Amino acid sequence: MTAAEKYLETIKGKKVAFVGMGVANTPCAEFLAKNGISVYACDKRDKEYIGKEVCERLESLGVTFSLGENYLDILPDMDVVFRSHGILPFQNPWVGECISRGQTVTTEMEVFFKYCPCKIIAVTGSNGKTTTTTLIAKMLEKEGKRVFLGGNIGKALMPCLEEITKNDIAVVELSSFQLLTMGNMKNKPDIAVVTNIESTHLDHHVNLDEYVDSKRNVLIYQNSEQRTVLNADCDYSIKNSVYHDMRYDVRGKYYEFSIQHPVENGAYLERETGNIYFAENGEKTLVMNKSDIRIPGEHNIENFCTAISAVWGLVSAETIKYIANTFCGVEHRIEFVREYKGVRYYNDSIATSPSRVISGLKAFGEKIIVIMGGSDKGNDMSEMVPYILKYVKLLILNGATAEKIYNTVVNDKNYENSGLRIIRKETMQEALLAAKENAVSGDIVSLCPACPAFDQFKTFEYRGREFKKLVNEFED
Repeated sequence: MTAAEKYLETIKGKKVAFVGMGVANTPCAEFLAKNGISVYACDKRDKEYIGKEVCERLESLGVTFSLGENYLDILPDMDVVFRSHGILPFQNPWVGECISRGQTVTTEMEVFFKYCPCKIIAVTGSNGKTTTTTLIAKMLEKEGKRVFLGGNIGKALMPCLEEITKNDIAVVELSSFQLLTMGNMKNKPDIAVVTNIESTHLDHHVNLDEYVDSKRNVLIYQNSEQRTVLNADCDYSIKNSVYHDMRYDVRGKYYEFSIQHPVENGAYLERETGNIYFAENGEKTLVMNKSDIRIPGEHNIENFCTAISAVWGLVSAETIKYIANTFCGVEHRIEFVREYKGVRYYNDSIATSPSRVISGLKAFGEKIIVIMGGSDKGNDMSEMVPYILKYVKLLILNGATAEKIYNTVVNDKNYENSGLRIIRKETMQEALLAAKENAVSGDIVSLCPACPAFDQFKTFEYRGREFKKLVNEFED
């Protein structure tokens, strides 16, 4: 039996509900319905928001919809309930009610990890997850491996159980929301990577400790033969946390990466020469120079060191260098959009936290025009202010957090003598128009929001694509 057949056998004849019809649950609902399972799709939103074509396709497969204010009313009749990864169990009473009735509450990723027959490389962290996950996948593919890439990067992997074999490799990006309930993952993943930890997502998690503990799940179920990769430059204990350093939870073989100093086992940047080495068992191997990396920014040197530490022994140094020479970056991550009248426009819509903003500003090494603002997820904006004052000449604020960012910047003691100009607009579209009107040949304009997009857009991807669309519609 395939992995998919093994799972389908466990839910044969049962009623299965999916709560939240997003990028993960929708294809999973379709997968189960195609295989004869009674599927129910639950969402507070209407069919227009979910997508009429999507809904018609699911209904043609026999999926029953429960939408609107009373969308959860059918749950007592269900046997298995899939919650969307964005629905946190401890903040939604209906999850506990289902469990108390004896129903199984799970997620797409929990099922995938339980039944996946191949090696799994799992990447989590506060920043750098998507780029690191993509680099790992590309390196393995170049080496000739068949790779299944998914998770928080935007693709459901549960439907892939139909075709994955033990000889393949799954490369999975995992968010704190996905990891929160992924307990008892015996001997999984084969390689666990935690890029870094910072205080974020406090608008969704009960507290910082819950956030850190969710990340911890990626490594505490490994065995002694599996690999754990951590950031030697990061404090995994998090200031003010009651919990100890995550490094003490490592069960497998411990590898590190650093862009500040050498490490005993793992990849690191030698700052004096720009060389990137991999060290192991007292020996070091030259992998490449930082100048071989095509995408800009020191944070991307760090992403490469992370990926190297994860795949070393599975791919060659030549493959790693080839990917460094040819990889142009991931969508929405300092993504070059267009040069218009001598002005270069970049989409960094993924920069939804101050630390991402700092990386995005430092990447250019000069003063630029920045569009910033969005919805508020509770971040302290003060840490990015010194970098705004150093690297930004025109700051255009918009959205729900415009006032918060404005006050944080202008109240800094160095603001008055910085020469920084600030403009405030209502929407991202208006902010882009202001950037266009104020930019001159040689300038760089970057959408670097520091905040999520939910005040104006469904996700940061929608925001980034709208930004690109508008920039590409500029006419002479």
